[in-house]
Amino acid sequence: MTRMLSFSKAENDLLPKFRKLTNEAESTEDVKKFFVYCMQELFAQTFNGQLELRFEEVGLQPEADPCFFISEQVRSRDDFTEMWQGSDLPQIVTRFAELAVGHYKHLEKNPKKTEAKIRM
Repeated sequence: MTRMLSFSKAENDLLPKFRKLTNEAESTEDVKKFFVYCMQELFAQTFNGQLELRFEEVGLQPEADPCFFISEQVRSRDDFTEMWQGSDLPQIVTRFAELAVGHYKHLEKNPKKTEAKIRM
Protein backbone atom coordinates (compact mmCIF):
# COMPACT_ATOMS: atom_id res chain seq x y z
CA MET A 1 0.00 0.00 0.00
CA THR A 2 1.46 3.34 -1.02
CA ARG A 3 1.40 6.26 1.32
CA MET A 4 -0.17 9.53 0.14
CA LEU A 5 1.16 12.85 1.35
CA SER A 6 -1.40 15.37 2.52
CA PHE A 7 -1.06 19.12 2.26
CA SER A 8 -4.39 19.99 3.84
CA LYS A 9 -2.58 22.08 6.48
CA ALA A 10 -1.10 24.28 3.74
CA GLU A 11 -4.54 24.47 2.09
CA ASN A 12 -6.19 25.48 5.36
CA ASP A 13 -3.50 28.11 5.98
CA LEU A 14 -3.96 29.69 2.53
CA LEU A 15 -7.72 29.39 2.14
CA PRO A 16 -8.78 32.37 4.30
CA LYS A 17 -6.31 34.66 2.53
CA PHE A 18 -7.42 33.38 -0.86
CA ARG A 19 -11.11 33.88 -0.05
CA LYS A 20 -10.43 37.40 1.17
CA LEU A 21 -8.48 38.30 -1.97
CA THR A 22 -11.02 36.85 -4.38
CA ASN A 23 -13.92 38.48 -2.52
CA GLU A 24 -12.15 41.83 -2.87
CA ALA A 25 -11.31 41.26 -6.55
CA GLU A 26 -12.49 44.11 -8.73
CA SER A 27 -12.17 42.31 -12.05
CA THR A 28 -11.82 38.89 -13.60
CA GLU A 29 -8.14 39.64 -14.15
CA ASP A 30 -7.73 40.21 -10.40
CA VAL A 31 -9.20 36.77 -9.75
CA LYS A 32 -6.73 35.19 -12.17
CA LYS A 33 -3.84 37.10 -10.58
CA PHE A 34 -4.83 36.15 -7.03
CA PHE A 35 -5.11 32.50 -8.05
CA VAL A 36 -1.54 32.58 -9.39
CA TYR A 37 -0.21 34.27 -6.25
CA CYS A 38 -1.89 31.68 -4.06
CA MET A 39 -0.58 28.78 -6.15
CA GLN A 40 2.94 30.21 -6.01
CA GLU A 41 2.66 30.28 -2.22
CA LEU A 42 1.13 26.79 -2.04
CA PHE A 43 3.86 25.25 -4.20
CA ALA A 44 6.60 27.08 -2.30
CA GLN A 45 5.25 25.57 0.93
CA THR A 46 4.66 22.06 -0.37
CA PHE A 47 8.05 21.86 -2.08
CA ASN A 48 9.88 23.50 0.84
CA GLY A 49 11.08 26.33 -1.37
CA GLN A 50 12.56 23.95 -3.96
CA LEU A 51 9.97 24.90 -6.59
CA GLU A 52 9.38 28.58 -7.22
CA LEU A 53 6.69 29.02 -9.85
CA ARG A 54 6.99 31.97 -12.19
CA PHE A 55 3.78 33.90 -12.86
CA GLU A 56 3.34 32.40 -16.33
CA GLU A 57 3.86 28.78 -15.17
CA VAL A 58 0.48 28.43 -13.50
CA GLY A 59 -2.87 30.00 -14.17
CA LEU A 60 -6.63 29.92 -14.20
CA GLN A 61 -8.54 28.75 -17.29
CA PRO A 62 -12.20 29.43 -16.43
CA GLU A 63 -13.60 27.94 -19.64
CA ALA A 64 -11.40 24.83 -19.76
CA ASP A 65 -11.36 21.46 -18.08
CA PRO A 66 -9.39 21.37 -15.87
CA CYS A 67 -9.92 25.01 -14.96
CA PHE A 68 -6.21 25.60 -14.27
CA PHE A 69 -2.93 24.95 -16.02
CA ILE A 70 0.58 24.16 -14.92
CA SER A 71 3.29 24.59 -17.55
CA GLU A 72 4.89 21.64 -19.25
CA GLN A 73 8.26 22.77 -17.93
CA VAL A 74 7.03 22.36 -14.34
CA ARG A 75 5.07 19.16 -15.02
CA SER A 76 8.14 17.53 -16.59
CA ARG A 77 10.20 17.89 -13.41
CA ASP A 78 10.70 14.57 -11.60
CA ASP A 79 10.13 16.09 -8.16
CA PHE A 80 6.88 17.67 -9.35
CA THR A 81 5.59 14.45 -10.90
CA GLU A 82 6.40 12.46 -7.78
CA MET A 83 4.69 14.99 -5.50
CA TRP A 84 1.70 15.48 -7.83
CA GLN A 85 1.04 11.75 -8.10
CA GLY A 86 1.80 10.91 -4.48
CA SER A 87 -0.23 13.54 -2.67
CA ASP A 88 -3.52 15.37 -2.47
CA LEU A 89 -2.01 18.35 -4.31
CA PRO A 90 -4.13 17.87 -7.48
CA GLN A 91 -7.33 17.95 -5.42
CA ILE A 92 -6.19 21.03 -3.49
CA VAL A 93 -5.26 22.95 -6.65
CA THR A 94 -8.59 21.94 -8.20
CA ARG A 95 -10.53 23.21 -5.18
CA PHE A 96 -8.73 26.56 -5.29
CA ALA A 97 -9.29 26.79 -9.05
CA GLU A 98 -13.00 25.99 -8.72
CA LEU A 99 -13.39 28.67 -6.04
CA ALA A 100 -11.60 31.16 -8.26
CA VAL A 101 -13.74 30.24 -11.28
CA GLY A 102 -16.88 30.84 -9.21
CA HIS A 103 -15.73 34.37 -8.38
CA TYR A 104 -14.53 34.88 -11.94
CA LYS A 105 -17.92 33.98 -13.40
CA HIS A 106 -19.71 36.11 -10.83
CA LEU A 107 -17.64 39.16 -11.79
CA GLU A 108 -18.03 38.35 -15.47
CA LYS A 109 -21.83 38.39 -15.11
CA ASN A 110 -21.89 41.42 -12.81
CA PRO A 111 -19.35 43.98 -14.08
CA LYS A 112 -20.94 46.77 -12.00
CA LYS A 113 -18.43 46.32 -9.17
CA THR A 114 -15.57 46.81 -11.61
CA GLU A 115 -17.24 49.77 -13.29
CA ALA A 116 -17.97 51.42 -9.93
CA LYS A 117 -14.30 51.13 -8.91
CA ILE A 118 -13.12 52.59 -12.22
CA ARG A 119 -15.37 55.64 -11.86
CA MET A 120 -14.16 56.48 -8.35
